[in-house]
Amino acid sequence: MLDLKIPDKRYRTEIEGLRAIATLLIAIYHIWLGRVSGGVDVFFVLSGFLITMSLISKIERTGKIHFGGYLLGLAKRLFPLALTVIIFITGLSIFLLPQVQWDQITSHMLASTLFFENWRLSLDAVDYLAQADVASPFQHFWSMSVQGQFYILWPCLIFVTYILAQKILKTPVRKTLLVVLLIVFILSLSYSIYITNLNQPWAYFDLLARVWEFSLGSIFAILLPYLSLNKWISTFIGWVGLLIVCFTGVIIPVSDLFPGYIALLPIGGALLLILSAESSTRFGVDKILGARPFLFFGKYTYGFYLWHWPLLIFYKVYMDTSTVSIAHGLLILFATFILSYVSTKFIETPIREIEARHSKSQLIFVLCVMLIPVLLMNFSFNYFVEQAKAQKPLEYSIQDYPGALEFQQNIQPNEGVELIPSMVNVKTDLASFYDDKQCFTNKGVVVTKCSFGVTDNPDYIIALVGGSHSGHWFPALEMLAEELNFQIDVYIRDGCRFTNDDFDGQITSECLLWNEKVMDVLIKDPPDLVFTTSTLNKRDTVPIGYIGQWSRLEGITQIFAIRDNPRMVEDVPTCVDRVSDPSECSVPKNQGVSEIVPWENTGGIPSNVTFADLTDNFCDESRCYGVIGNVIVYRDMHHITAEYAKTLAPALREPLADALKSLDKK
Repeated sequence: MLDLKIPDKRYRTEIEGLRAIATLLIAIYHIWLGRVSGGVDVFFVLSGFLITMSLISKIERTGKIHFGGYLLGLAKRLFPLALTVIIFITGLSIFLLPQVQWDQITSHMLASTLFFENWRLSLDAVDYLAQADVASPFQHFWSMSVQGQFYILWPCLIFVTYILAQKILKTPVRKTLLVVLLIVFILSLSYSIYITNLNQPWAYFDLLARVWEFSLGSIFAILLPYLSLNKWISTFIGWVGLLIVCFTGVIIPVSDLFPGYIALLPIGGALLLILSAESSTRFGVDKILGARPFLFFGKYTYGFYLWHWPLLIFYKVYMDTSTVSIAHGLLILFATFILSYVSTKFIETPIREIEARHSKSQLIFVLCVMLIPVLLMNFSFNYFVEQAKAQKPLEYSIQDYPGALEFQQNIQPNEGVELIPSMVNVKTDLASFYDDKQCFTNKGVVVTKCSFGVTDNPDYIIALVGGSHSGHWFPALEMLAEELNFQIDVYIRDGCRFTNDDFDGQITSECLLWNEKVMDVLIKDPPDLVFTTSTLNKRDTVPIGYIGQWSRLEGITQIFAIRDNPRMVEDVPTCVDRVSDPSECSVPKNQGVSEIVPWENTGGIPSNVTFADLTDNFCDESRCYGVIGNVIVYRDMHHITAEYAKTLAPALREPLADALKSLDKK
């Protein structure tokens, strides 16, 4: 019977060199190519390979894993540099980043400190309301969080497997572990393929969708002694592996397709490279990777990875650019190396040299001295932001903040007043129904309904149906509800328009199914009026999927179809925070909205539709604006703030009142 064994524990220079290559690739791809390299996946498979070699050797030698000592060792390896970089990012964020990002910064700071940034980003990725957030300087901590969670999970898995093999099954530990790892690999890869196809943005940061990468490294660690190749074949596959690792990000859009089975490409390249080192020749790639420069740089890869991303983000903010020149990119790389060298030498190394077994109290004290100030900084920063958000006046002077009334009634706003919403509030200035998570959804097919306005004997019931571009009209409707005596029934699924056709490739199957279910509700219990959007972006025709839904309600209820608001070319709050004159945050009218009225250019409109066009409340004859009447119009590039939506109520009143009156005549 074959007795599986772990490869000899030795210093593998090719792995140190591969770490250096992967780290440089990550930075280079981020700086100049603006995309993901696949280098993180290389780190994941290497982590699985190395930790399995270490843990299985230890548990076979001693019969146990000292979890306390293990966690302390892990903390002294991960925390010193991570906490140092977190303090640096937080400090510069206060001085360099616009206030509109501060709320986002506080949540990502805490998530990075406690190593759950991957889950924070997963939630943001599926939260339609957060998808317009700009890249956080903490964002790269997602991979460190995944690794940190893996480092806690893996010794538990190996220890349970050891007990299972020794005490219950009476089987060899390594064979049992190999079987367990194969099961984990198959389950995780299957889940990864499934969730990547279903919801790739979530899957990208999902630990469970990444575990297979670590487990494949672990499997390779066990099987490596039995994988023997001809030396020249080894040389060939080593260079092939390096080329795969280097160019995966060029060939494949990693950030859009990973972590499904396509992630096998860079991982396979890394494993080929390790395998080639087992039968080395003087022409082997391992000789290059084991050279002194790579080994020297390999000692600083952790710090290099941590420093490169915030330096890049702050550079782009300070220089007000989205691209980096060759010269400036080289300066970023140089500064990154200097910071990683200094922080590793003077912060990480002294702490790592504290022996956990003999100086446990000293090590715990040092780590606490570093961790507690970071948590206090996060608490203080978050408290300041929440206090600033709470300083929101309940009432405003129309003369100070006419909003859309500046265009409707030519009310000129007073000068010298602060814009509303404030910079710390604008991103979360949402319709009030968003306060109740039961009143909207952004996933699944369950139809939720909440009623607002006049709910006791209303004259009319208006169903607000569609995605966020229907939902952001709610504040205007709410302002008119009592005067016109109507109830508002909210059927909102963010990111999902009221349509029965995927006419632009952006409507998911879940969204279409949700639409079917909403239609069933509307037909079974029809409202007096369905309020929804009639157009999309700058299209000069009404989408066919919209007409399909309206036609199904012909003879059942009336449709009030409002024209979609103009689109801006950049995030408006960020622009407002950057410029001295808010009027600069505007676009030519023909860039923001179609010059053709879409329904006048579309046939087949059913008879139950009334159209409304409030474009003149966003644009004058030549431009569309991001700030009107001292009110910020958009909380991103295209979603109306609740404050501005309220000022649209007078403009909405006449066409809506006419539509409701027409119901009385039928």
